[in-house]
Amino acid sequence: MLTAQNAPFARLAAVFALLLLLLPAPGRAEMFPGYESLFVNDYADVIAPADERRLVETLRRLKAETGIEMTVLTIKSRKGYDHQGSLESFATGLFNEWGIGDASRNDGILILVIPDDREMRLELGSGYPRAFDRTARHVVDEFFLPSFRSGRLSQGIVEGTLATERLIARPFAAGRPPAETGGGKLGSFLLQVIVFGAAAALLKGRRRIGDFLTRLRRCPRCGQRALRRNRRILRAPTRETTGEREIEIICQNCGYETREREVIEVTRSRGSSGFGGGRSSGGGASGRW
Repeated sequence: MLTAQNAPFARLAAVFALLLLLLPAPGRAEMFPGYESLFVNDYADVIAPADERRLVETLRRLKAETGIEMTVLTIKSRKGYDHQGSLESFATGLFNEWGIGDASRNDGILILVIPDDREMRLELGSGYPRAFDRTARHVVDEFFLPSFRSGRLSQGIVEGTLATERLIARPFAAGRPPAETGGGKLGSFLLQVIVFGAAAALLKGRRRIGDFLTRLRRCPRCGQRALRRNRRILRAPTRETTGEREIEIICQNCGYETREREVIEVTRSRGSSGFGGGRSSGGGASGRW
């Protein structure tokens, strides 16, 4: 029974309860990471800078020539996200959240690599016939996982992405069935040796050019041209929150170093500057090492 004596306490309790209702809810982890780039988002920081540039060039050219959106994402672990399902359901949900691929053709491709969990997923849009799942299995087993198992994550991502483009994306865009993955093993092996040997030579040449251009800058302490620049993702952006990256410049001659941090803007929403609104129904292949 409310009396004049306890009325002030009742009013105070009511005010306190109202304040609790007005307080913001405790922060909750995002279900999926957001994206900064349409081509490569290396949030686990495992792709070498030269390799990342090559991937971006390849995927940009693929989109320009065929309209197919293929994107590479690395995250350290799924444990930081509010998703309790399997790797496959995580990849499908992320694919559909981003809307990878054309909305009418559903031809997008997601390459998801999670180093700390030692797992990956090659997710295909729902427009790909099931025959392409077998090719995806072949690409994961023969091009991604061998390098991953030997600790060469950056190389494996490049080799697997190029194989995905060659064996899945290009045939689909041309209206052909998936590329044949059985038989002719010797010829296929020799072709791979030639292709990857040439690619390695090209990549090595690009690295030398990049090193030369970096050395043109003089160190502010010793005056020598021996600076190196490294980038590290500290916090990946989402659709709701900004991310952060660290830029490190080190002089290999005198040890001079500087570090600065940059804000990574909130990821784009779908539209003219984002993916095309495509969807996946769970096709593709997974791998663990």
